Amino acid sequence: MTQDTLRSRLIMAGLEILQEKGLAALTLRACAARVGVSHAAPAHHFSGLPGLLAGIIAKGFTQFADTMEEDRNSAEQTPIGRLCGLCNGYMRFSREHPALFTLMFNTSGEVDTDDPAFCRASDRAYNLLHETCTPYLPVSPQSAATEVLVWALVHGLATLQHSGRIVVTESEGETPTIEDLLRSLPLKLHT
Repeated sequence: MTQDTLRSRLIMAGLEILQEKGLAALTLRACAARVGVSHAAPAHHFSGLPGLLAGIIAKGFTQFADTMEEDRNSAEQTPIGRLCGLCNGYMRFSREHPALFTLMFNTSGEVDTDDPAFCRASDRAYNLLHETCTPYLPVSPQSAATEVLVWALVHGLATLQHSGRIVVTESEGETPTIEDLLRSLPLKLHT
């Protein structure tokens, strides 16, 4: 087995453990056992748990970006349609991968955030948001204000839904949809 193959298998094992058992069950030993290698084998591929987490999160950000891009591209191809599609993909990913979503956004001190794969994958996800917000006017003098507003809004909704604080429904008069919340964003004149 090549080093890249074992590294990939350990990352996939981590993703499986997260999906099946949650964040508390994710350890180097558990990943090694799932792959069928010694508990010392992950040390040859990662700088301890922070390195393994960076690899798992990089894979998570790739899946996350793929989900957002898929939903954005299948939505109505207007600025609001694309933005709502992207946000719906964000929400869908958080529902389908709750433990991975939590790991991706809540482990800053425990992860090797300098890992090149981690940086590429997280940058890709953010750049999708940036691109999709380009047709909108900034909501403040800072150029990134609109994308930060949208990110905070959709991440807050996803987190509240994930924690059971709100239930997003299709019924009118209930919790507003992402479309309801984003519809008033001002577009640039030439988009």
